[in-house]
Amino acid sequence: MGLGGAWDTEPYGAADIDAAEAAVEAALDSGITAFDHADIYRHGKSEAVFGEVLARAPGLRERITIQTKCGIRLAGDGLPGRYDLRAASIARRVEESLTRLRTDVIDVLLLHRPDPLTDPDEIAAALSGLHRQGLVRHFGVSNMGAAQMAALQARLDVPLVADQLEMSLYRRDWVEAGVLLNTREATGNGFPFGTLEHCREHGIRLQAWGALAQGRYTGRQQTAAEHATAALLVRLAEAKGTTPETVLLWWLMRHPAGVSAVIGSTRPDRIRACRDAAVREPDLTHEEWYELWVTARGTPLP
Repeated sequence: MGLGGAWDTEPYGAADIDAAEAAVEAALDSGITAFDHADIYRHGKSEAVFGEVLARAPGLRERITIQTKCGIRLAGDGLPGRYDLRAASIARRVEESLTRLRTDVIDVLLLHRPDPLTDPDEIAAALSGLHRQGLVRHFGVSNMGAAQMAALQARLDVPLVADQLEMSLYRRDWVEAGVLLNTREATGNGFPFGTLEHCREHGIRLQAWGALAQGRYTGRQQTAAEHATAALLVRLAEAKGTTPETVLLWWLMRHPAGVSAVIGSTRPDRIRACRDAAVREPDLTHEEWYELWVTARGTPLP
């Protein structure tokens, strides 16, 4: 999301392409070969500069997985921000993404957010058509719960492979929804209960956006709990010969639901700090995982 310059419609420049290339090289050096986009990121410029990087590096496309999203329309031209998963809109957004990314096929297309005005039958028909045309290999969703996925899958002739949700040590409602039942703390937990279980049962990969918690534990601490968690991450990282960023991602990946972390950063040093999360199995004991959770909560478990 950070590629392509500013969040405006001004053209990107050579420096933006160079920055994107540096981020891609850092990812590849770290064993990361999957790249997550969306048609709205930087008003399409994130995809476009990535396409420029692909054009600079013949053969790179065959070595990587490209994922993008559609379904959010930004405000503009007198129209409000809105969601749009109508069949014609999906087809048009995919065509535009393919052009910007300079590729013939999208490996994974995610529906960015639910559109309450579009019938699931229409959405499923649009996705099936893209699959038959060979324009998209796989499909998934983002910011959707179990019931929404089940309704779409019942109409879709190809399996959903991913659900991307905000999940991190800071955004803990995904794990706390399953353990705070019958407690006062359960009030206000908005995570759709049963979504983790649904994804596990149906082979849907959970993807965690915001996985690094926007730096709250690795340089941007504000609260007492964040400072304590940052110190704990440093201690664990030193003991395990890795970085605090890796330990933070390991906390997500250690969960048996099988969470894939979306790093989000475009800074080469920050990407390389996550390398061990890509090449090593999560090295956290049962007790260390709970210690991180309780420290980040700032209060004991019920």
